[in-house]
Amino acid sequence: MAIKQDYYDILGVPRNASQEEIKRAFRRLAMRYHPDRNREDGAEERFKAINEAYEVLSDPDRRPAYDRFGHAGLESPFGRGFEGFGFGGFGDIFDAFFGGTGVRRRGPQRGADVRKSITLKFEEAAFGREKEIEVTRSEICSTCNGLRAEPGTEPEKCANCEGTGEVRRMQQSIFGQFVNVATCGRCGGEGRVVRDPCRRCGGIGREERIRTIEVPIPAGIDSGSQLRLSGEGDVGYYGGPRGNLYISVNVRPHKLFRRHDDDIVLDLELNFAQAALGDELEIPTLDGPVSVKIPAGTQGGKVFVMRGKGIPHLRSSGRGDLLVRAHVVTPKSLTPEQRRLLEQLAESLGSPVTPQDDKGLLDRIKDALG
Repeated sequence: MAIKQDYYDILGVPRNASQEEIKRAFRRLAMRYHPDRNREDGAEERFKAINEAYEVLSDPDRRPAYDRFGHAGLESPFGRGFEGFGFGGFGDIFDAFFGGTGVRRRGPQRGADVRKSITLKFEEAAFGREKEIEVTRSEICSTCNGLRAEPGTEPEKCANCEGTGEVRRMQQSIFGQFVNVATCGRCGGEGRVVRDPCRRCGGIGREERIRTIEVPIPAGIDSGSQLRLSGEGDVGYYGGPRGNLYISVNVRPHKLFRRHDDDIVLDLELNFAQAALGDELEIPTLDGPVSVKIPAGTQGGKVFVMRGKGIPHLRSSGRGDLLVRAHVVTPKSLTPEQRRLLEQLAESLGSPVTPQDDKGLLDRIKDALG
């Protein structure tokens, strides 16, 4: 018995490939080896292998079994009902015993999800807004309207499966004859083949297109959040619904404010005189400047709380607070007059300032030790 090739090798993707990577690899290889486009020897067998690999790796139930047990995991009679015995399900069992001839084409399939990242200004995240973004997603081909054939031509009934999308083979077992039903490898289960593929989409029936989408940004959103827009992803297959659009949110830092949950922190610098004597200052907030009174004797690290001036709560009404933290700034340089005044202040407070000399630190230590 010939050893079956690894499905990941067939599609040329790593074992940790995402569904989007697997889908892109399948599209590229299917277009290259489709029997209607590639007449080389072995192209049809290669196309069948590509189709088989994609059917397994795109299936959320079958892929884990294949990853764990390889091809044997797909042949187990216990993991997928009666399919391990060569049946495709209960419908095939009835066909085998009663000779059913019903046509089972591929049903509607949901389109793939699309992911996008956006960066918001601090104020945009705080108050929310409508924001336009550009998204590249799969759309129905604008030339062939999804029929995959060049305009003026039509897909033809597949001669391999007679338009059923399935190939039936008789198998002999100890129980008698059974019918094994498999997806047609020539038409991929569609029942039709395209002799003259659409030049715009290459016979796929869809194309990548950039769309501008209006995204509602809720007030109070923060970095790390994710928005979901249902039905804004890739177009579905065989009339299936679109996938979803998932948007990852990043928020730029503000030059003045720092966010802490739904509160925001503002560092307010005060000089000695303002901290000691008190003052009334105008400070910025998200809603515009407001006046705040600084009481006399304010110490460094004092926090003034301004209720309801923070970030709106994302899932409830109300807002957080604005926390104004005082910092008493020590000047790095003084004019002679400022120095004289501070020396007088220090003397009046009982803390006279010792005049500085030109001795170095080592000399002053020696003097202190006698």
